[in-house]
Amino acid sequence: MQMEFKRKLPVPSEIKEIMPVSKNVDEIKKQRDEEIQKVFKGESNKLILVIGPCSADREEPVIDYIHRLAKINDKVKEKLIIIPRIYTNKPRTTGKGYKGMALQPDPEKKPDMLEGLMAIRKLHKRAVEETGLTCADEMLYPENHRYLSDLLSYVAVGARSAEDQQHRLTASGIGIPCGMKNPTSGDLSVMLNSIEAAQCGHTFLYRGWEVTTQGNEFTHAVLRGAVDRHGQNIPNYHYEDLIRLYEMYAQRDLDNPSVIIDTNHSNSSKKYIEQIRITKEVLHSCKYSDDVKRMVKGFMIESYIEDGCQKIGEGVYGKSITDPCLGWEKTERLILDVAEMV
Repeated sequence: MQMEFKRKLPVPSEIKEIMPVSKNVDEIKKQRDEEIQKVFKGESNKLILVIGPCSADREEPVIDYIHRLAKINDKVKEKLIIIPRIYTNKPRTTGKGYKGMALQPDPEKKPDMLEGLMAIRKLHKRAVEETGLTCADEMLYPENHRYLSDLLSYVAVGARSAEDQQHRLTASGIGIPCGMKNPTSGDLSVMLNSIEAAQCGHTFLYRGWEVTTQGNEFTHAVLRGAVDRHGQNIPNYHYEDLIRLYEMYAQRDLDNPSVIIDTNHSNSSKKYIEQIRITKEVLHSCKYSDDVKRMVKGFMIESYIEDGCQKIGEGVYGKSITDPCLGWEKTERLILDVAEMV
């Protein structure tokens, strides 16, 4: 075997014991989870915004950004539920590049997974304690989920992971809304198969244990666009796409048919400024169909303090080192516009 076993890392229960959450954080999460789940059940007309940096690369600017979200949240909370995006693991198409804080807590230093696990827990914990907003993370590695399971209110499964069996099985037991993205091919049936699998109960091997799950009724679709065989981006947020997804949902016996629109990635061709137009177009589409309006539960938006992106080492505070993001001024205006349009 060519693997080098460097050291045994603490299991989630050990990390949680070192960095426990308070009763206040427990209560905040419980209240937030209930409020978010009501949206997916159709018991609340609020829209969800999963919004934040492409990657959470530095603690201080991320916390600064979430404080800004918390302030605007007070203005829009009657219409919107803001879920800050703290993505601490990054998938890389070629396997190269910055893979996120969980692996590399300092983007300019070598990977250190022990330090990374502590860093991501500290970051998520600070966010809830200081702002009262529980956050979202991507479940890139299913076995890592429990390091943050007592802090998160939303989980996303990416386009390259949605067809993976371990992601589907783990999603069936996490107990919070889980967004399954369509694969990069754009095949919506793959995404719906993932949702169906995650909404069922299972018995499987997880972190060395035989576990059973009851199924996750809050697993739902995320439309993120697609890529054709020539590498061209194909958006899937238009009215016709939403109607098609509604009709495909109607052919299956799934709980809480819902979709979140990812406004970046292949939907915007990673042109971050397009996220504003895409969000407003989808809201406009909701006015033409009650079915679409009931199905669309919100948006994923990549946003940070500064517009665009930078290379690692350039050192611009609050500017993405992965995909380009909307800056704060544009973000604030978009959030207020969305609240006005709902």
